[in-house]
Amino acid sequence: MNRLFLVIVAIGVPLSVIGSFLHFPQVIMFTVYCIAIIGLASFMGRATESLAIIAGPRIGGLLNATFGNAVELIISFFALKQGLTAIVLASLTGSVIGNLLLVAGLSFFVGGLKYKRQVFNVHDARHNSGLLMFAIIVAFVVPEVFSVEMAENKQFVLSIGISIVMILLYVAALYFKLVSHRGVYVAKQESGQGEAETEEETPEWSGKFATVILLLSTIAVAYISERLVHTFDTVGEQFGWSELFIGVIIVAIVGNAAEHASAVIMAYKNKMDVAVEIAFGSTLQVAMMVAPILVISSLFFDKQMPLIFSLPELIAMASSVLLTVILSNDGDTNWFEGATLLAAYFIMAIGFFLL
Repeated sequence: MNRLFLVIVAIGVPLSVIGSFLHFPQVIMFTVYCIAIIGLASFMGRATESLAIIAGPRIGGLLNATFGNAVELIISFFALKQGLTAIVLASLTGSVIGNLLLVAGLSFFVGGLKYKRQVFNVHDARHNSGLLMFAIIVAFVVPEVFSVEMAENKQFVLSIGISIVMILLYVAALYFKLVSHRGVYVAKQESGQGEAETEEETPEWSGKFATVILLLSTIAVAYISERLVHTFDTVGEQFGWSELFIGVIIVAIVGNAAEHASAVIMAYKNKMDVAVEIAFGSTLQVAMMVAPILVISSLFFDKQMPLIFSLPELIAMASSVLLTVILSNDGDTNWFEGATLLAAYFIMAIGFFLL
């Protein structure tokens, strides 16, 4: 599998550069760009897996989420520069439901096929649940409710205020988890669970080499992402896709390919703490850091982006959070819970396709 991704990167990245300069058909280049980004994401996933072994599950999961979301942040930044605010908001929606339903669901399902029952830190699960309820139910739904009685300029001021509060709380959450209460809430390992996976692991790459791979992959993704954004209009017209579907499904899947691969691999290896940290941590980072940064960044563009989602987007995100919280709050999972999350994702994907 690693050789396959190496071939994809070796062919896809040069072809992306050549095709953009020679102006190959945009539909073809859209496919090339997406495949190249997924190939690069696999390298990002392998690098962060090495760093997770070196630094521990929490920091490793955070690094994976951060560099995985860097892909989407870059894509969204260039889309915002083009004035495609609807696609940016849709991609944020897609990231939330994609991480909570598709990534977590696939991780629970694949891991559950190998292990009858998998456990993870219940304290982290409950901490993440509270933040998810705040980020989606409070910080995303509230602007929609208040915006009904507001002028457009006041909607944007409200969005800026909420964005600043969310960034501050996210930084406080990281400090709480990684500094002030690090090691305080340690889950007890249940007997018979994951005993085959307790042997010491050696990272595939050293910390320095993994960091270099992450940086180079991110730079390559930044270049390809800018080109990818320019193909959205043509591809949408060619296939009859709406901006909403492109943002919620296509951009979100391509932008979060690193987390998708890494979380599933970790679950298959019974490292559920890392898998859950990737899926939930990535969602929190999108909602509490990526979205606010994009809102504030839109100040410097011709078209500002208030944090106002459509009703289908809000319902999809809120439903995803509630379902995930209910299934994961006990720190225990199995393949059927994963199948439930996947079923919810496909129902929403069909709905967004038909809108």
